[in-house]
This record gives sequence, structure tokens and C-alpha cells, in this order.
Amino acid sequence: MKQTRHHLAEVIGEKTLHIVDSKKLSKEIAAFLLYEKCTDDIESLTRDIMQYRSDRGIVEGVAVSINKLPSQIIEDLNMRLRQEFPDAKEIIVSQKQDSDVVGGLRVDFANEQLDLSVKAKLNKFKRLTAIERNSL
Repeated sequence: MKQTRHHLAEVIGEKTLHIVDSKKLSKEIAAFLLYEKCTDDIESLTRDIMQYRSDRGIVEGVAVSINKLPSQIIEDLNMRLRQEFPDAKEIIVSQKQDSDVVGGLRVDFANEQLDLSVKAKLNKFKRLTAIERNSL
């Protein structure tokens, strides 16, 4: 009987609660998914696992920027996330480089996003100026 994605996320999330090393976690999850032949919905399953772990105090995010972030930025980000998630037992931030993020950074969580990129700020500026022009 094929398990639902939600049930798989619960099983994997529970079995990996003790793992905080993101590389080791990735290997454990990949091995399980390959063994169970459940690699079709890997992105949505990964989000479900992250949400399960977050609900149990392990908040995971991916900091996306054009370049590798300096350690001071990572420290500042961790402080800000600690304020945002005060009940978290553990906060894990991994980095990902993406050339689409021209400046600033974006932090992706299971079901939300903190977008501090230049692109997001420009889009917000465009929306606000469009609203202002339309109200005149």
C-alpha cells in the first residue's frame, strides 16, 4: 500500500529529529526515499518534512543569495531568526547560491519566505508607486 506524502513526511521527520547536520540529514532522507522508491514528489515532501521538524522545534531555512554569505551576515541572520522563532530548540540555516538573486538575500522555509532581495524591494516599490498613481 502506497503511503501518502504527509504520512511519509511524518515518518521521516520523526526518524530524523535527532539529526541537525544538514548534509547527514539529506543523505538519510535520500537513502530512505530511494529505498522506498518515493522520489517523485521530493520537493513537496522535503517541505512537509521541514514543517514537521519545525513544529517540533527544529526550524530550517535556506539562505539564497548570489554569492556565499560572509560569516557576519549568517550570524546576523541567525539572531534575527532567533527573534522570529523564539520557541525553536534549534535553528539551521544552509546556504544556496542563485544568480537570479541579484542583491540581498532570500530565506526559504517550509511554508514561508523571508525575501530581503533587491528584486523584492524593487517589486514592492513598483506596486506602491502604481497604487499611488492610481489613487491620484
